Amino acid sequence: MKRRSFITKGSLSAFSAIVGAKIVFGHKIPLGYKPLGLQDPDPFRLFGKDKGMNVLNNKPWNIEAQAHLLDDKITPNKFMFIRNNGLVPDVIDVDNWSLIFDGESVQKSKTYSLSDLKSKFKQYTYQLTLECGGNGRSEFNPPAKGNQWTVGAVSCANWTGVRLRDVLNDVGLKSNAVYIGYHAADKHLSLNPEKEPISRGVPIAKALQNETLLAFKMNDKDIPLAHGYPLRLIAGGWPASASGKWINRISIRNKVHDGAKMNGTSYRVPCEPVAPGEKVAEEDMCIIESMPIKSLITYPKSGAIIKNGATLNIRGHAWAGELEVSKMEYSIDFGATWHVCTLEKPVNRLAWQHFSTKIGNFQKKGYYEVWARATDSKGISQPMLLPGWNPKGYLNNACHRIAIKVV
Repeated sequence: MKRRSFITKGSLSAFSAIVGAKIVFGHKIPLGYKPLGLQDPDPFRLFGKDKGMNVLNNKPWNIEAQAHLLDDKITPNKFMFIRNNGLVPDVIDVDNWSLIFDGESVQKSKTYSLSDLKSKFKQYTYQLTLECGGNGRSEFNPPAKGNQWTVGAVSCANWTGVRLRDVLNDVGLKSNAVYIGYHAADKHLSLNPEKEPISRGVPIAKALQNETLLAFKMNDKDIPLAHGYPLRLIAGGWPASASGKWINRISIRNKVHDGAKMNGTSYRVPCEPVAPGEKVAEEDMCIIESMPIKSLITYPKSGAIIKNGATLNIRGHAWAGELEVSKMEYSIDFGATWHVCTLEKPVNRLAWQHFSTKIGNFQKKGYYEVWARATDSKGISQPMLLPGWNPKGYLNNACHRIAIKVV
């Protein structure tokens, strides 16, 4: 990540303006050093993102795509959402990067270099769906705290790496292992080295799935810095927060991992339905695991205009966490009737699936909405409108809708 070159200490005032605070001990900054707190104000250039992306937050960076930008079957970096909890690591020393395995349930603590991982274990590539647990949060009422994601905090890229299972087998687990927790090189917003911005994990059963990777490539290239370079844990089909970036340590736990963002209401929903706005006790909140059935119309862009009598081609993607999508439908009469779309099989487990259809039954000129509804392999369909409210606005999998005008 290239930042501006600050050569002289005369730039301290500029530093302060960008960070929003006085640089304590600024007079001692070594010549040419770039403080961790600096974030480039142009995220599109900084992260290689398309300028059609929406920036929700810059401390930390949180950026989402618009639905029509996600039309590619394999999501390119320029359209991939960014969800950070802390500051992107300022310095990455790839040659000396290591991954430590420790914890109560490891046979013996063990350390691997990146070279060890790449040379000692077989490499695999999977297309894996990652979606922020709060994708769609902006629709909840009463409003839920957090980044107000619309529909674009989802992606499906090619991830290449080694199976976490293979490395865990090499490390050796005790019989009481029930969870793993990751630790990473990103910095807490407070710059307090004792605080982790996020340290989540998954049950051992998820860690041992074929598709759970220690990844070092995305779409056949080194993972971009904003997405976890040089090493990222990928646990597709679960909230993307389970896929830790910049990881340098994995703890094997004899209990549910209790790292940052694992407790309270973080990435949890009420175990039982609650009334909108109701307070929920911590012990009544359950950790989000597999993401729910969902779909997205990526073509055409909402607001499209077609001529009366013309056929409208639509397409998009659907995904269902650990499950497969079994049926895809559309409606143009606000959900009164539904029609089946063509649905492709997933490239591999945990990859999103592509759907398409031609709509030629617009009866007259005017305003229409096209709604999309997916059904998973257990027969569960997306709700037509907002699902059950929860305090943090997670798991909004309501039908995606686009507006169409026939003239």
